[in-house]
Amino acid sequence: MAFKPTQVTTNEIRISYEHLLKPYANQPGAEEKYSLTLLIPKRDVATKQRIDAAIMAAAEEGMKDKWGGVRPAQLAVPIYDGDGVRPNGEAFGEECKGCWVMTASSKQRPEIVDLGLNPIIDATQIYSGMYANVNLNFFAYFNSGKKGVGCGLGPVQKTRDGEPLGGRVSAAEAFSSAAPGPYAAPATQPYAAPATTQYAASPYGANAAPWTPPTQYGAPVQPPYPAQPQYPDINPVTGQPIQR
Repeated sequence: MAFKPTQVTTNEIRISYEHLLKPYANQPGAEEKYSLTLLIPKRDVATKQRIDAAIMAAAEEGMKDKWGGVRPAQLAVPIYDGDGVRPNGEAFGEECKGCWVMTASSKQRPEIVDLGLNPIIDATQIYSGMYANVNLNFFAYFNSGKKGVGCGLGPVQKTRDGEPLGGRVSAAEAFSSAAPGPYAAPATQPYAAPATTQYAASPYGANAAPWTPPTQYGAPVQPPYPAQPQYPDINPVTGQPIQR
């Protein structure tokens, strides 16, 4: 089947905000859709040119069947500069730098295949951060007074793995030796006796401890003192020694 002018198959892009396996709604009550955000490297000029041509083709179709033959002066398009800001004025994430950013969605679940065109059934192989070729279809819309071109999501072909976006890690990364493990109590240190008190050198020997009085029955024993000289008593009247 020949491609329509509004259809594009990209070269390899990186996928962000992936909702390929389960539909998702950005706001409560909104219709859930399968979707992804494409990060298209600015160096891939060929893909960007094909997208621009498909947007113009969708706008031509819109003039015929949706916009009454008049092209809108301000045509809303689905592709943005990742080095600029989002439509709400917020800056794009770091992963968007150097890329064109575009979101595509579909009410039907898209086919997801590998390089051999085999369906990918392992859900762990589909994630934000992987690389893929993506088929897109652009269409005109007139909704709530707003005229523009939207982007429909077709089949997705995964080309290779990439660093997961949004904090997702693989099982190999989560359980590697470098990953932080469960809490482990700090290792206990073997008991070491406190260091013995070192005393200053004693005149009684280099290794002698300071002298403390011995005790006897709980009271210190006084050391012996030299005998004191004995003096006779004096008679205060005669001034002579009193004979005993």
